[in-house]
Amino acid sequence: MFVQHPGLIDKIRDRFAHVATCPVQGERIFFENAGGALTLKSAVETSAKYAAIPDNQGRDNEMSKDLVAVISKARADAMIFLNAKEGQVFVGESGTELLFRMISNAILESPEGGSVIGTTLEHPASRSAAQRWAKIARKEYIAVPHNDETGSVEASDYAALVRPDTRVATIIHTSPVTGMGVDVAAVSQAIRAIAPDCYIIVDGIQHAAHGRLDIDSYGIDGYAISPYKVFSRHGYGMAWISDRLTALPHDSLIGGPEGNWELGTRDTGSYATFSDVVSYFDWLGRNFSDSEDPRTRLEAAGKAIHDHEQSLTDAMLHGTGNLKGLADMPQVRIIGGTDNPRREGLVACWVEGRDTMEVIRALSERGIRVHIRKADHYSGNILTPLNREDCIRVSMCHYNTLGEVAQFLTAMREIVDTA
Repeated sequence: MFVQHPGLIDKIRDRFAHVATCPVQGERIFFENAGGALTLKSAVETSAKYAAIPDNQGRDNEMSKDLVAVISKARADAMIFLNAKEGQVFVGESGTELLFRMISNAILESPEGGSVIGTTLEHPASRSAAQRWAKIARKEYIAVPHNDETGSVEASDYAALVRPDTRVATIIHTSPVTGMGVDVAAVSQAIRAIAPDCYIIVDGIQHAAHGRLDIDSYGIDGYAISPYKVFSRHGYGMAWISDRLTALPHDSLIGGPEGNWELGTRDTGSYATFSDVVSYFDWLGRNFSDSEDPRTRLEAAGKAIHDHEQSLTDAMLHGTGNLKGLADMPQVRIIGGTDNPRREGLVACWVEGRDTMEVIRALSERGIRVHIRKADHYSGNILTPLNREDCIRVSMCHYNTLGEVAQFLTAMREIVDTA
C-alpha cells in the first residue's frame, strides 16, 4: 500500500489530469477507469507538442530525424514495459483494430483447415474477429466456456478443447466486465502442449493499466493494448507481435519495408505519449526499488500497483474503518464472489430489487462516477448466463484512495437502505 510511503499518493495524483474534478460535473470520484483511465498531464502536453509539428518521418531534415528518433525510443520503451526481447511493437487505429488485424492474419495465413479457439470470457474485439475470420477461412471456431462463479477461465478449460489442429487461439488477460485476470502463461503452455505451432493472440487492453506485463514468459505471438486505458490518450492502439507472426503475409505496400505492419504515416505523438506512460511507471518504481535496471523498476511499480489496488478492492468488499463493505450489504450481489485472487481493481455488482441505472444516478448525484454494463454485445456473454440484464461496474486504479472508497461505501449504504 502507498500509505507506507507518506505523501506518495498525493504525488501520484498530481501527475494526472482531472483526478478529482470533472470539467463539466465538478468534484467527483473517478471509479470508471475500465472505460478509460485518467490521462497523465505529461501525455496531454506531449500530444499538444506533436500535434503542432507539420513534418513527417523519413525526410532529410533535422525535425524529421528527430521524429524518427522519438518513435525509435518509444518502441524501445514499450519493449521494456512489455518485457519483450524479440518481436516488434507498432501502433494502429485502436486496440480493437489491432486485434482484428493480428487475428485475421493468423487465421488466414495458418495452414488450411483445423480450428480456432477462444473463450466466452473475451471482449467482442477478439471474439468477433476470431469468429468472423474462422468462418471466412473455413476453420471451426471453438468457444471455451468461462466459469460464472469465478468470472474467469483456467488453463484446464482450454486444454479440454484444444486439438492438435488448432491453428489460432485467443486469450483475454483481464475481463473488463468481471475484473478477473487470466493466467496467460499457463493457458499458453496448455495450448502449446497439444498444438505447439498455434498462433496465440492476447487482448491485454484491460490488464495493462495494472502493470506486471511479461511477454517473454507468456509464449505468445500477439498482444494488444489501448493506451487510453493505460494513462495515455485516445486515437491509437499499440500491439506487440512475435517474429513468426511478423513474417506472415499481411497488408502492406508493394516494395515497402519488409516486416512493416504499419499502414501510412504514423502520428509521432502517439508513440511519444507512450514513452510518457513508461516514464511514469519508471518514476513510480523508483519509489520501491533502488535498482539501476529500468525493467526491475517497472516490475516494482507493477507490484506496488497490484498491492495498492488489492487494498482498495478489499476495503470496498469488506469495509474500512467503521464502514461495512459491499459483502456485508445483504442487498448487494457481487460477480465473481468476494474473495477472488484473480480480481484486478474492479468490482462488478448489482443491488437486489433496485434499478441499476437508478443506483448509478444516485451515486453520480453524490459525486461518484461509475458505469452500467448491459447484457448487450459488449457484456452479454458475462451477464446473460447470470440471468442479469445489467450490473454496476466500479473500476479503480492505483491513483484512487481509501478515502474515496470510504465515500463510495457511505453512498452505497445510503442508497441501498433507501426504500
